[in-house]
Amino acid sequence: MAAPNNSDMGSDSKPQVIYRCKKCRRIVASEEHIVPHDRGEGQKCFRWKKRSSDPREINNYPPECSSIFVEPMKWMEAVQEGCVGDKLQCMGCKARLGSFNWAGMQCNCGAWINPAFQLHKNRLDECHI
Repeated sequence: MAAPNNSDMGSDSKPQVIYRCKKCRRIVASEEHIVPHDRGEGQKCFRWKKRSSDPREINNYPPECSSIFVEPMKWMEAVQEGCVGDKLQCMGCKARLGSFNWAGMQCNCGAWINPAFQLHKNRLDECHI
C-alpha cells in the first residue's frame, strides 16, 4: 500500500479563515484562535427580561451566532493591562471590535462561554485564504 503524498492531503483540508478589522483591515484573529462552543437553546437561556416578547421566537431554533469567541491575544491591550472585563479595540484604528470578561459572557445563541473574548462578526471581515 502506497503512502499518500502531501499534495493529496492538502486537497481535503478546508481553506484557512482569517478575520480582519473592517475599518483598517488589520488581521485580528485566525481560524486557530477561535474557541468553539455548542449552540445554546436560544431565548430560553436568557433571563426573563432579556427574552423577546414574540412567543414564536422563543420556540424557534437558536439564532446564528453574531460573534466569534477567541483566545486572549497580544493585541488585546485591556487584557494585557490586567482588566477583568472591558472593550476590545483594534490596535490600528481603535475601532471597537468586541468585549471580554474573564468571568464569562452569554452568546446570542444562549450558550455561556467562560472566559469570553468576544469579537462581533459585523465589525470583522472574514477572509478565506
